[in-house]
Amino acid sequence: MTRERLWTRDFITISTIFFLVALVFYLLMVTMASYAASAFNVSESMAGLVTGIFIIGALSGRILTSNLMVRIGSKRTLYLGLVLFTIGSGLYYFAVNIPLLLGIRFLHGMSTGITLNASATLVAFMIPLSRRAEGIGYFSTASVLSTALGPFLGIFMIQSAGLGVVFAFALAMSLVSLGLSFGIKTPRAPFLPVERGEDEAVAGLGTDSGECAQPRRGRVVSFLFDTFEPTALPIALVILLMAFAYSSILSFITLYAKAIDMVWAASLYFMVYAVAIILTRPFMGRAMDVRGANLVAYPALLAYIAGMALLSQAWHGMVLLLAAAIIGFGYGNFTSIAQTLAISRVPGPRISVATSTYFIFLELGLGAGPYILGTLIAGVGYRATYLSMTGVIFAAAVFYYLFYGRHEKKAVRRGER
Repeated sequence: MTRERLWTRDFITISTIFFLVALVFYLLMVTMASYAASAFNVSESMAGLVTGIFIIGALSGRILTSNLMVRIGSKRTLYLGLVLFTIGSGLYYFAVNIPLLLGIRFLHGMSTGITLNASATLVAFMIPLSRRAEGIGYFSTASVLSTALGPFLGIFMIQSAGLGVVFAFALAMSLVSLGLSFGIKTPRAPFLPVERGEDEAVAGLGTDSGECAQPRRGRVVSFLFDTFEPTALPIALVILLMAFAYSSILSFITLYAKAIDMVWAASLYFMVYAVAIILTRPFMGRAMDVRGANLVAYPALLAYIAGMALLSQAWHGMVLLLAAAIIGFGYGNFTSIAQTLAISRVPGPRISVATSTYFIFLELGLGAGPYILGTLIAGVGYRATYLSMTGVIFAAAVFYYLFYGRHEKKAVRRGER
């Protein structure tokens, strides 16, 4: 039997756009905290806010994008996001004080959320159902590569040439992404329009039995329904906790490495992290398609806990890099697993909302983490903070078992898989 085609021109183009936008995201994430601390002489918590407010902006963009994609389509939403993203990249040259920098970071984050959400939704419609976990695994590898190259290039540029070069590179990548978007030929994703008549019926959002009409909703309930997919909320809560723990690495690994005199290892941290994911993710995706999520989720969760514990006690640069590889296998693969689960049980018209729900909670964890953890670091130090993150990850593992893991076991026993 011939396998359905995965590697189309549009799949590759959108994956490349996703990579370049995420590259800029991570490039700025690892440089902004140290830049704010040195250029504006602010505290660690304020430096964390400069980092985290970008993700709060991205979260706002996600919330706005869900309804926007239904109304104008994912492709037009992608164009809009990329235009705003490019403008935001150019505004950094005008950040002459902290309030202005915070405002630019928020606006740039909002455009990033719009762009990444639209591109992920377009790809979700392109991937054949029989290869969904594998396809999402490959697509999210674009994010993995950006996780490696972005921090590496950011640290290298800010140390060797200054933040002006970082801003110029970010603007150049934004322009390239915008140019690539005009080559996308895929038709508008098949969302059915929201029909608001006397009965406030919603077309195309019914059950498998073919029911379409939904009861009349108030504005608040309608907004929540357009923004969040209920079936994706359990796994989204899990990824929120996972991302919160990971934000401690994303925002403070450079400062941590300086504190323990391992700066050379910090520059390679994200490269090792990415290599670990690239080597394991294709196998994890195929295993999930064939055997279910539990087979790959539990090892990933355990690896994440072990890697974070090792990171907290690193006594040599090689230990720090070993922790990077273990965390790459753990957190790096679980994000792909969670994204697949978020869209696995929703009808086509709700895929955009489920994707948005997943990323809203992911970015909420990444955005809230730096400010909260910056305050914690000031009180107890880096090592204790990283060690405490193992408890957060363990809580995420418990929630995964309660919300999904135990139900998959029952389904297997009933012969539903």
